[in-house]
Amino acid sequence: MISKKGILSLLVLFLSPQVKAQDPPNIVMFLVDDMGWQDTSEPFWTQLTELNKRYRTPNMERLAKRGMKFTNAYATPVCTPTRVSLMTGMNVTRHKVSNWTNYEKDQRSDYPDSTIMQKDWNWNGLSAVPGIPHTIYATPLPAVLQKAGYYTIHCGKAHYASNGTPGADPLQVGYDVNIAGHAAGHPASYLPEKQYGAANKSHGVPGLEEFYNTDVFLTEALTRKALAALDKTRKPFFLYMAQYAVHVPLEADKRFYQYYIDKGLEPAEAKYASLIEGMDKSLGDIMNYLDEKQLTENTIILFMSDNGGLSLAPPRMKPAHTQNLPLKAGKGSVHEGGIREPMIVSWPAVIKAGSVTGTPVIIEDFFPTLLEIAHASKARLVQKTDGRSFLPVLKDANVKQAERVLVWHYPHRWIPNEGPGLHYFSALRKGNWKLIYDQRNEKLSLYDLKTDIGEMHDLAAEQPAMVKVLAKELTAYMKERKVVMPVHTLTGKPVAWPDAL
Repeated sequence: MISKKGILSLLVLFLSPQVKAQDPPNIVMFLVDDMGWQDTSEPFWTQLTELNKRYRTPNMERLAKRGMKFTNAYATPVCTPTRVSLMTGMNVTRHKVSNWTNYEKDQRSDYPDSTIMQKDWNWNGLSAVPGIPHTIYATPLPAVLQKAGYYTIHCGKAHYASNGTPGADPLQVGYDVNIAGHAAGHPASYLPEKQYGAANKSHGVPGLEEFYNTDVFLTEALTRKALAALDKTRKPFFLYMAQYAVHVPLEADKRFYQYYIDKGLEPAEAKYASLIEGMDKSLGDIMNYLDEKQLTENTIILFMSDNGGLSLAPPRMKPAHTQNLPLKAGKGSVHEGGIREPMIVSWPAVIKAGSVTGTPVIIEDFFPTLLEIAHASKARLVQKTDGRSFLPVLKDANVKQAERVLVWHYPHRWIPNEGPGLHYFSALRKGNWKLIYDQRNEKLSLYDLKTDIGEMHDLAAEQPAMVKVLAKELTAYMKERKVVMPVHTLTGKPVAWPDAL
């Protein structure tokens, strides 16, 4: 005879949502803007640093405890290339949206340079429609998921393409709902009393009138809108939560700002730290929602940043409000400070809690991973992809995937002023070796990331055989994807291929 306690247990089991192996999970892609590898209290290195101690990100810590932390995760040096790679599975050398897109179409965002210039690239961004000049035509991730039965929600920063092209509107790339996404790369303001910069035609955040002149900071407003959208669906959902934070302008989130001032941070640093903590609260609010709705077990949350934090602040290149030490440089650079990112994935039904992996992954890997998770790997795509699924790693942090190369290509001048490692570079990582190609000076540098994560010791002169091998691989990778190298403006000759040096 079953006891009352036993009957109650069976009733709870019967009434609770059960996860079946064949059930496609809900997906939350949480992408932060301009967040550096060290801008969190959750360390992504072998040790807790003083920079980690600066910030409070309890929900990143909570997510890491629930899931898997990636200590070798990479994006691209700037925002739009990362977002296009995420949406298409293509490496930047293939999609050629190699710099951020301007708000207005047909306006190049790269600054003129007196000695070198990239003549042609896809400066209008991503398009799901063929025939749009200077765009990459591709089948975007949300369109594939939508066709697979997902309810697709975009919330926050889009910046896939320039205004006046189809890709500027998230509804044209496969989302059922668009909250505040358009062609701009940052908000005019985070502040409700400034109506989130609505008076600014290009960078005012659209669609948030209900929060004007309240006390609701932009990060919070977006989170509330996202959760309200989730309440309207019973399908498996794909929420692309792309916070505008922590991109400039530096404006204090008053909920957290005073704590950092009291801690002794300079005002600019305190404002930045408050943006970080507000972003972290957004992550926590989404996790709480999933817990309350009993959706956590079969929802995968992927946390990532689109490029490194600023190391120098344009336009005068003064020291920025953040830093990436011990990594070298920052946003705009192919050095580790510009491309290595904090990444966490939680999926309790599959991932062992508190696991850590050193497997190198790059932003285009998210595309095939999510298609495999959503049972949509056989979807027809118009593009050839470069990413590799890391689902085997999620299932077992110790799994060994075949060694491959990771490649970055940034043939542009990011800012008007000079900065260390910020203009005209390509790079390749294979194992622990990192090869950097200075296109302007046609010079190769080599680093061993296992012993020199800060890229302080160039080993090119000591390891000429390794330089030769990696230069050959970098060249082959770029040629296969039909890369057109920049030209020297004085001679009109293209920059040499790495293996020609």
